[in-house]
Amino acid sequence: MAQAIKIYDTTLRDGTQGEGVSFTVAAKLRVAEKLDQFGVDYIEGGWPGSNPRDMAFFEEARALKLEHAKIAAFGSTCRAKVEAAEDPQLKLLLEAQTPVVTIFGKSWLLHVIEVIRTTAEENLRMIEASVRFLTDHGREVIYDAEHFFDGYADNPEYALQTLEAAQRGGAVNLTLCDTNGGKLVGDLKAAVTAVKAHFPGTAIGVHCHNDSGLGVAVSLAGIEAGASLVQGTINGVGERNGNANLTTIIPNLTLKMNCELNCGSQLEKLRDLSLFVDAMANRSSDTKAPFVGSSAFAHKGGVHADAAAKVKRSYEHIEPELVGNRTRILVSDMSGRSSIMMKAKEIGVEVDPRAPEMKDFLAQLKDLEYKGYEYEAADASFKLLLARFLKGKRTDFDLVGYRVMVSHHQGDRDACSEATVHLRINGEDHHTVSEASGPVDALAHSLSKALSPVFPAVSDIELVDYKVRILESQHGTDAIIRVQIETRDNITGETWGTVGASDNIIEATWEALVDAVEYKLLRDREGCA
Repeated sequence: MAQAIKIYDTTLRDGTQGEGVSFTVAAKLRVAEKLDQFGVDYIEGGWPGSNPRDMAFFEEARALKLEHAKIAAFGSTCRAKVEAAEDPQLKLLLEAQTPVVTIFGKSWLLHVIEVIRTTAEENLRMIEASVRFLTDHGREVIYDAEHFFDGYADNPEYALQTLEAAQRGGAVNLTLCDTNGGKLVGDLKAAVTAVKAHFPGTAIGVHCHNDSGLGVAVSLAGIEAGASLVQGTINGVGERNGNANLTTIIPNLTLKMNCELNCGSQLEKLRDLSLFVDAMANRSSDTKAPFVGSSAFAHKGGVHADAAAKVKRSYEHIEPELVGNRTRILVSDMSGRSSIMMKAKEIGVEVDPRAPEMKDFLAQLKDLEYKGYEYEAADASFKLLLARFLKGKRTDFDLVGYRVMVSHHQGDRDACSEATVHLRINGEDHHTVSEASGPVDALAHSLSKALSPVFPAVSDIELVDYKVRILESQHGTDAIIRVQIETRDNITGETWGTVGASDNIIEATWEALVDAVEYKLLRDREGCA
């Protein structure tokens, strides 16, 4: 029989303690809804009383119509020598009106004596009394045994006594926390095994951090040792090096350990969930993240790509679609003919692998990459390159010339940029001028203005991202500069990437901008074909 595992998400509380991670109240509510739709069992919403944002979240969360998840408020045991019923923090936990309350207490005598400065006996009273106070008020209580594994290594008898106190108080789950994130797999697994033997029939959980780079590994080891609840965060956000990453834990539990999860049936939405949480936190997604990252199933080397095309599982440990991801073929100076074939097919270009031009195209591709071009994130530029080289596609317009000027006069707060673009379209000259605060914006506007009378659809696109990378920086101002642009079609919502490279940043920008509009015109023609 498959082991049933509960997923406890603490992105909205522990995750926000990570550097650069913050959610508005509205974002927290949207994330909670998304986690519920995914099938998470518990959503830890915050610490009542720690900040106004968390209290506002709990007030508004009462109106959420969650179908699967239970909202949990987080806090600590009562203070030393204070009755639980009189402790302000415990009162705030009740005021949050959540069905679940998670409280933490001390497991390590070092903390009991040196940090909260009380006795071992008083600490046990604080744990039991706090849990009982909350359960007596109808709350489902999960007890987080803070620093449990350090405490167990130091004094196993006392660490177990703290869990006994929480159990006497009525806790439904005893979660063992690797708060410092320093435990190795074998040590943690042995401790969880001992706790399970000491508390037969009691639900045990694990809460791990990633300070040793083992947050996922020790969490899975805890499950193997008998834990039935795992805490973590989406994308592994959290204090210091982060919490155990649920976007890695969940597919491993489901696909490789055959565990039964309420969210198991929603696994194909995992990548979408990962991207959504990053968007709500206004942070860039980790392209290298296992399972959900855009590079997780990307093949660059020609041998790998060829083997993956013949037998996907030869270089892919799972089917990418199971977690909402996909196979990607990257083209570079490492690519062979098979890589080009697969990449062309991926972006909708039919190419004859026996065409004599293929050898010359591969040579040209390698030469371009040597000069600084990179097509891994510039599918649009690659598609245009294929069309031009193998199909003889001509440009839709010819450049007569362009000029960009930046001026800054004394007394002005900001610089002003002016771009002039002179194009020849169907034998007619189009000469435009645009001003903007920056040279890239001015050049983009002037190009669009020159093209839109003949190609009005160009007005539907906008530049949404602009990245510059200096290659071989030891050459100083003579270094090659790579510019990558992301463009969005505001009508269809489609986005595409283009690239340019030069020792002149404006020239590299111009190349990427031209590819962006050429791709738009190509897409529109394909749609009408």
